[in-house]
Amino acid sequence: MSTLVEAVGHDARTEESRRVVHRLVMPVEGDLDVLPLYVDFDPAHGQVYEGDDMSERPFVPRRDLDPNVMAGRYGAHLAEGTSVSFGTYFNAFPASYWRRWTVATSVRLSVTLDAPATISVYKSNARGIQQRVELLDAEAGTAEFDLTLAPFGDGGWYWFDLFAKSGDVDLVSAEWSVAQPDSVTQGTASIGITTFNRPDYCVAQLDRLGSDPSLSELIDRVYVVDQGTQLVQEESGYTEAAETLGDRLQVVRQGNLGGSGGFARSMFETLQANESTYVLLLDDDIVSEPEGIARAIAFADFARKPTLVGGHMFSIYEKSVLHTYGEKVNPYRFFWGPVSGTDEAHNFANFSLRSTSWLHRRVDVDFNGWWMCLIPTSVVREIGLSLPVFIKWDDSEFGLRAREAGYPTVSLPGAAVWHVPWTDKDDTIDWQAYYHQRNRWLAALLYSPYERGGSLPRESFQVDVKHLLSLQYSAVDLRLRALEDLLSGPQHLHATIGTKLPEIRRIRGEHSDAVVSKDPAAFPEPRPVRPPRRGKEPQVPKGLAKGLVSALTGAARQLRPVKPEAAGRPEASVPAMDARWWRLSHLDSAVVTSADGTGASWYQRDPESFRSYLARSADLHRQLVTRWPELRELYRAEAPAFTSPDAWEKTFERNSVEEH
Repeated sequence: MSTLVEAVGHDARTEESRRVVHRLVMPVEGDLDVLPLYVDFDPAHGQVYEGDDMSERPFVPRRDLDPNVMAGRYGAHLAEGTSVSFGTYFNAFPASYWRRWTVATSVRLSVTLDAPATISVYKSNARGIQQRVELLDAEAGTAEFDLTLAPFGDGGWYWFDLFAKSGDVDLVSAEWSVAQPDSVTQGTASIGITTFNRPDYCVAQLDRLGSDPSLSELIDRVYVVDQGTQLVQEESGYTEAAETLGDRLQVVRQGNLGGSGGFARSMFETLQANESTYVLLLDDDIVSEPEGIARAIAFADFARKPTLVGGHMFSIYEKSVLHTYGEKVNPYRFFWGPVSGTDEAHNFANFSLRSTSWLHRRVDVDFNGWWMCLIPTSVVREIGLSLPVFIKWDDSEFGLRAREAGYPTVSLPGAAVWHVPWTDKDDTIDWQAYYHQRNRWLAALLYSPYERGGSLPRESFQVDVKHLLSLQYSAVDLRLRALEDLLSGPQHLHATIGTKLPEIRRIRGEHSDAVVSKDPAAFPEPRPVRPPRRGKEPQVPKGLAKGLVSALTGAARQLRPVKPEAAGRPEASVPAMDARWWRLSHLDSAVVTSADGTGASWYQRDPESFRSYLARSADLHRQLVTRWPELRELYRAEAPAFTSPDAWEKTFERNSVEEH
């Protein structure tokens, strides 16, 4: 049902208390690269494609972006005869999420115009099928639409389109509000930012948080946990950014304890201050959408039970590309990944919300990345702080831990940040290989429902073999040391969190495959010892049989002596994208480009290393499978202790940094 009320005197209407939970916004800095996330210029009835393979979709030309539509932060301008849709990532209302997780049963859309225009209100279902629910030739003033949330059990959005049919029109504002029962109160958050030598990003983030008026009453504190040597407080612009936040800003210096240590410190400080309903964790290398923070807090306030509310991640380089829509942990493999039926790296500039069916289905998750995640302080008090693991699996483990305690995580559409992507690096073969391996096994010991960890031991051993076939001895060395530390028991977690990284870097530097040169002429010119068989370079083996043959022949080659010619000169130059076991296992040496394209390493086959690492890997995996029940009980019993504020406080004291 729609009504039209005068803009003046609206507050005088007698009705229940309401709370604005979602406002129409425009890009903070008028950036055309992100405009497709806010405004859709295509006709109201876009075709919906149901296929999961984006590459098979027919290309549909889209209307050019019109920057003139942006009229400040909360408004829009339409010239006579033009129309736009706000059925977009940031401006559509995620009705199914509010239906599933909150106490709200309906939502009110209020649209304020300065001139007559046609407002069309739409809804979608979980299949992406669209239906117009209201059509109003509105006069100047505020038009209101009361909309039920009842049909949104499995998915669906609300949004509206605007048509200026009889003259130019300015959209002054548009807001989505819900009735606020007495049981729902306004929450506030302390923000925790962990940073390591990214002071420029961090200062820009502080400035955005402090300068947005919508957050002034929602933020109690901003904790910047600076663990680097390039200090935030010494960065240009810090003084001005700090002034916008005033005494709400607190910079905490400590030794480098990784993301888990930095975010644990933010949780700890928030609990100590005891003034916030939530702690909001943000990465340092992000650009936030401040409205998303306000939406996350509002959503958490109305949630039926304490709920972790996460934001999505867009690429800071390709700003209309969404990293993932929701993530789960496969319990058998014990590995994270996108929720089934969703696509990674979805580009809204090519395929809009309205034309993409899977975006309309509600996606339920196991965890949300800590590039943006709002956590109730009551949950932190009950289940503890982050795992002391430095980096990797801290966010996913916390989500699993919260779920075990009965507290869900929601990745909320319309709450997001832009983050530096990791598509141009391979952190499974750099120093992070240690943490990938140890922390995955640790999380599996804590939560795997399968005896002996499901397929994890087999997959873990296979990964070691692939790295060995790829001549990546440094990665295998670190992965095996990770398993040795895991076998030593949970006492190593806090004891080594502040000292392990320098040790890892030293060990890794002893391997030639880990020594990167930025100079293209640093290595001898590659020369093949013999021409490729039948003139064909190795290709990705297709099918199980061919893959097995390639693996066996590659493994057999590892035991042969290295050809003398290949010992002094690389046989080939291999791009990073081709640096896979099926290519490198057939070479004695190769110059391999780094994943980010800035350097290269000289990979050299070593039969003795292959044999010793393979035997060591087999033995460690045997021990882990044999001792699984014992280790599982040990780590589960000790988890409340090593995630407790008391344990973390001792670690903070040991890794304190003197202020100068």
